[in-house]
Amino acid sequence: MFRRKSINNEENDAAERDAKVGQLRDAIGSVSGRTLKFCSDACLRRYLEARNWNLAKAQKMLEETIKWRSSYKPEEIRWHEVAHEGETGKVSKANFHDRKGRTVLIMRPGKQNTASPEGNIRHLVYLMENAILNLPEGQEQMSWLIDFNGWSLNTNVPMKTARDIIYILQNHYPERLAIVVLYSPPRIFHAFWKVVKYFVDQKTFEKVKFVYPNNKESLEVMKTFFDTENLPSEFGGEGTLEYDHEEFSRLMAHDDVKTAKFWGLGQKDCYENKMNGN
Repeated sequence: MFRRKSINNEENDAAERDAKVGQLRDAIGSVSGRTLKFCSDACLRRYLEARNWNLAKAQKMLEETIKWRSSYKPEEIRWHEVAHEGETGKVSKANFHDRKGRTVLIMRPGKQNTASPEGNIRHLVYLMENAILNLPEGQEQMSWLIDFNGWSLNTNVPMKTARDIIYILQNHYPERLAIVVLYSPPRIFHAFWKVVKYFVDQKTFEKVKFVYPNNKESLEVMKTFFDTENLPSEFGGEGTLEYDHEEFSRLMAHDDVKTAKFWGLGQKDCYENKMNGN
């Protein structure tokens, strides 16, 4: 009896959420082109989930993203525009996936190589879009691995840049993160984190995991999400983390063609839009 009630409740919840997706689609009104492609049912669900299925809040959040994407045009960024930011491999897409087949982004803030706030943000936005493009069917989230080897306050991005990045991620890429692993951060990072965490919403905060190689409990988190044989030794695994900028650039150039095709854009279209300031 109880199991039947539980199944019925789940079915009712699913039906209610499906209805909310339809209501959100009606609320944003008629859209076309890239906005229509962006506003898939899965996308609308993520915005509703991010706002605890509050329709009005989800609508406001989604409309702000539509406005941001219309002006920032993240789908038009191409690798050659941000490649200089990636020369040291400070952020890159891993050549392995997590246990659920999700895209993994590896971040090495100790390899920071520029002082341009906008350059850093555009580089990360480009890689977010690329990671999403490469998610397997049915997957909406990715995993982040952050290696603090070589990190110091001198290599850290400015607080304002950190705040801007958090804002973009939380407000324009909701429910895209499965886990963020902060691997063996130095003590001084905690002072930085004490300030930054106040800009992180609760849902994102719960996905941030501090992992230390001498802490068995935190290492279990790694085993839950990643295969040890794939995981680079920098994160306690058996793999090797090597970044070849030329090879990575070739992969990104290949993906740029996929991106253009997905959004119905040619390289010429992107160039003309940028020249015209659109």
